[in-house]
This record gives sequence, C-alpha cells and structure tokens, in this order.
Amino acid sequence: MERAVRAIQGLLPSTLPPSLRTTPANLYQVLSRAPGGGVGQRVHQIRWTEKGIRNCYWQVTRTRLKLEGTHGKAWGKLYWRGKQISRQEERIGGSLKYKWSAGSS
Repeated sequence: MERAVRAIQGLLPSTLPPSLRTTPANLYQVLSRAPGGGVGQRVHQIRWTEKGIRNCYWQVTRTRLKLEGTHGKAWGKLYWRGKQISRQEERIGGSLKYKWSAGSS
C-alpha cells in the first residue's frame, strides 16, 4: 500500500498550480478556483480574521476575470458582522492589495 502511495505521489507535480492551491491569495486567484468564476461564493480578507472581526464577507454577484485568473474585476454585496451593508451590488475593492480566502471571517 505504501509503495502505491509513493508511486502515485511521484507522478504528481511537487507544487500545485495556482488555480488548485487553497492558500490565501488575491481576490481573483481565489475566485478563479471556484466554478463559474466564483459567482455566489463568499470571500473575506484575511486581515479581518486576524483583527478578530467575525462573520464579515463579500457575497460575489459578478466577475470578469482575465490573465488566467490573476487580475480582473469583481462585484458583490458586503455583509458586515452578519448584516447586509450593500443594498445593491458594488465593485469589491482591495482585490489585489490584500490576501483573500473563501468563506466568512
């Protein structure tokens, strides 16, 4: 069994391509991992979790990804501490400046 596992691991690349990594990244890299460009997904900035701010996230409503998912534009509705702040969709800021992750903080 152990030999089979090592044989399979030998066939895999040593590092995963950016589209398959689960580590925090810029917003567009996180969204490009999800089907449909991340529409309907919840995303949050890592710094919110580090500051102890809980239950805050963006609900993504629309995306326009380019350059293999490393750049683009994204729109959504902001939920802050469980309450919806954005009545209508707005462009998500800080997408390249901060690290993002899927789910709520």
